[in-house]
Amino acid sequence: MAVYWVHEYPMAPLLSIKGLHVSIGEKEIVKGVDLSVPRGEIHAIMGPNGAGKSTLVQALMGHPSFSVTSGSALMEGKNLLKLDVSQRARAGLFLGFQYPRELSGVTLRSFLFAAFNACHPEKKKISPIKFQQFLEEKMRGLSMDPSFADRSLNQGFSGGEKKKAEVLQLVVLEPKIALLDETDSGLDIDALKVVAEGVNEMRSQDFSAVVVTHYARLLDFLTPDRVHVMIDGKIVESGGMELAHRLEKEGYAKYGVREDQINLDVA
Repeated sequence: MAVYWVHEYPMAPLLSIKGLHVSIGEKEIVKGVDLSVPRGEIHAIMGPNGAGKSTLVQALMGHPSFSVTSGSALMEGKNLLKLDVSQRARAGLFLGFQYPRELSGVTLRSFLFAAFNACHPEKKKISPIKFQQFLEEKMRGLSMDPSFADRSLNQGFSGGEKKKAEVLQLVVLEPKIALLDETDSGLDIDALKVVAEGVNEMRSQDFSAVVVTHYARLLDFLTPDRVHVMIDGKIVESGGMELAHRLEKEGYAKYGVREDQINLDVA
C-alpha cells in the first residue's frame, strides 16, 4: 500500500540546482538547469531523447564522463559538486541506471550487504544473518524470489528483473534522494506496478526522487508532485500530472521538436 507524505509546512529544498551546465567533451548537453526538489516530493523530468535528462542525473551522481562547467548543486545545503561519487552515495544520493550493469562473481546479497554498511557508517554494522532476514523481507515486498539474492548481480536477469533489483537496492539502502533514470524502460505492466509500489513505499518527509521518463504510464502509478519538461538541455515548462498526460497525447511539437531533430546519442 502506497503511503503519501502530507506537507504541513514549507521546508528547505533537499536538492537545489541553479544554472547547471554540463558538457561531454567539448559538447554542452545541459544548458542552465534550475531545479528545486523539496523534502518528501517526487519530481518527474520528461523530454525527447537528446534533451539532456540522463546527462543531468549522471552528472549529479558524479559520473566522470560528464563535466559540470558552471552552476551549483546543493543537497541539504552541501555542495554536491565537491564530493566524489562514494561521498555522494554516503550522503544519501542514489542513482538507478537506465541500463543496469552486470557484475560477474558478486552476488546481489553480498553487493547489497557491503553497500548497506558503507552507506550507513553511523550505524553499527549489521550481521550477515540479520541482513539476510532484512533483505528477504524487502524482496518479498517487491514480489522477488529470494533465490535471486544468490545470483551474480544482474547476470542472466531479464530487463524487468534488473529493474526490480535496482528498486531493491533503493529500498535496502534507503537514500535521501533517488535519481531514477528511465526505471520503466522495458517493463511490462505487472513489473511496472511492482517497481512503482516499491518507490511509493519509500515516500516520507525523509525521501525525495527525481524520475526521468519518456512516458506517463509510470507516473500514473507514482503520482509525482511536479512534472518538468526538458528540451535541448533546459527545463522549459513545469506543472502537474496534467502536463504529463498532455505530453503523452501531443508529444513535443509545441516546443519545436520534430522526430528527425532528436539526437538519439545523448539522453
